[in-house]
Amino acid sequence: MNTPRKLFEKRKARVRTALKKAANGKLRLSVFRSGKHIYAQIIDDAKGATVASASTLDKEVRDSIKKSSTVEAAGFIGKLIAERAVKSGVSEVVFDRGGYIYHGRVKALADAARAAGLKF
Repeated sequence: MNTPRKLFEKRKARVRTALKKAANGKLRLSVFRSGKHIYAQIIDDAKGATVASASTLDKEVRDSIKKSSTVEAAGFIGKLIAERAVKSGVSEVVFDRGGYIYHGRVKALADAARAAGLKF
């Protein structure tokens, strides 16, 4: 029987497979969302290294947001990850939403990253 976790993992694998075909060597902006926090990483899959990361657990983020599980907090993380990526020389990525629906916090993070200068 398929549990919700198994279904999530299947969606995540399906999204990741499609991304690898379309990436053409671009870095991957990966999103992880928990009940309380949201995390974003820019990953170079060829090297297996993280180029930039941001989350609601970062000290500067905790000081500037009230609650870490809101759409506003996700937008702040999107802006921050884009700034850190541009600082490290990354301008184009592919967006890896994982198994999450492109809605709410995931969409807010993506929109803020686009507005701050990342292209995907």
